[in-house]
Amino acid sequence: MQILFQSHHAEVSERIRERARTAVTKLSARLARAVNAVVRFESDGPTRRVEIVLHAPRRPAMVAEGSARFFGPALTYAIDRLDAQTRQVKRTPKTRGRKITRA
Repeated sequence: MQILFQSHHAEVSERIRERARTAVTKLSARLARAVNAVVRFESDGPTRRVEIVLHAPRRPAMVAEGSARFFGPALTYAIDRLDAQTRQVKRTPKTRGRKITRA
């Protein structure tokens, strides 16, 4: 899966980018054949905004946004919203059965 980072008027540390990369790869594992993700960091005055767009075939793009004073909490809000969206993805009986047998 390809992850694209975009920064608009923002200086983003490598630590925040790594947190976003690990979170997106974990969440994309729930989707079958996730193609790419775009993580946008924006800064406008005191507000920092993080937007994550996750693309998978035969599905509408999943978009999650988080805003806060710093990029860390904004990224956490966006990840939580994307996590809620990926939890609602319909899974086949075969994949549901795999989760039950692992537990």
